[in-house]
Amino acid sequence: MTASVRADEDQAATPRPGRDPADLDFESIKSEEQDSESSLPSYEIATYPADFTLEVLYQKWKNREIKIPDFQRNFVWKQIQSSRLIESFLMGLPVPVVFFYSEKITQKYLVIDGQQRLKSVFYYFDGLFGPEETNENRKVFKLRGLDQRSSFFGKTFEELQSPDKIRLKNSVLRAFIVQQLNPNDDTSMYHIFERLNAGGTLLANQEIRNCIYYGKFVNFLEKINTYSKWREILGKEIPDSRRRDIELLLRYFALMEERSSYKKPMKDFLSKFMQKYRNPSEEVLRDFQSKFEMTCSSVVAKLGMKPFHIRVGLNAAVFDAVMIAFAENLDRIPQDILNRYKKLIADKYFEQNTLTRTTDVEKVIQRISQASAQLFS
Repeated sequence: MTASVRADEDQAATPRPGRDPADLDFESIKSEEQDSESSLPSYEIATYPADFTLEVLYQKWKNREIKIPDFQRNFVWKQIQSSRLIESFLMGLPVPVVFFYSEKITQKYLVIDGQQRLKSVFYYFDGLFGPEETNENRKVFKLRGLDQRSSFFGKTFEELQSPDKIRLKNSVLRAFIVQQLNPNDDTSMYHIFERLNAGGTLLANQEIRNCIYYGKFVNFLEKINTYSKWREILGKEIPDSRRRDIELLLRYFALMEERSSYKKPMKDFLSKFMQKYRNPSEEVLRDFQSKFEMTCSSVVAKLGMKPFHIRVGLNAAVFDAVMIAFAENLDRIPQDILNRYKKLIADKYFEQNTLTRTTDVEKVIQRISQASAQLFS
């Protein structure tokens, strides 16, 4: 079955008004934009219905078997809206379906669509309205906004009559479950969220990745993103609100470790790397951090702040070539490295590899090789 997935009022987050002054200024490179907008790869995806009782869904939520993506963390319904949903279940009225993505390894459900409905139910069973993290501000969840003649008006879950409690717990909410069958990974999740997102607030690529591939590596990237020498390279003290600085970090690590297997589009290459390193060992993370910090310190010391802002903003292609060249040659940096760098960015061949078709396989390999040769040989 093919799912007709929609982006409704649950589909995440509050639109961002205007431009955040902390946002990074990127040089506009057409090929990079085309890469980000590239079409969906070939997938075999199964979509099937499942009917869950509210009690089962609530237990899965308590057991952390259902996850709300980070970009959907805002619960926006008012208590009256949630109360009417609960009344609909109690009266046996139809309720819209929800959509889950079933993770292949963990078998947990990632909520694609349905946060407001699910959390309304969970909060009512809790007896308190609002997110758990704001516990001190949560109000007792009494059903509001109903006809005052209703037998459910003003009642908490515990105050319902016993048959009504049982009826609510046994009420069924239909879900459509999406699962990727082929290839043997979960990379389609990225594209499913990307397509859903097209109908609502536009999310940056890394915002989507952070919620899909949550784990130790996400936490690691968030941590090193605050490293002072890294912030000097970016020229921004405050982390980017759209996680584009995190995406640059990911790009650095992915090309450092896996560039021999690089294939277009870049966005899928980064997603696959993030999935592969979702929960690496502490030893791997220590090695990553140590080399990264030494590289940043060396780049700032030798090239100065904001070294990759070539024209109107940060050039990601220059960034990945030079950062990787430095990382792989930390023990033999020449005295005239700054002059070499100036000659490199003025080189017409290097310019071609960093301004046009910058995500093509040959361009990626050529610019990294050229940067290493001209800066360190």
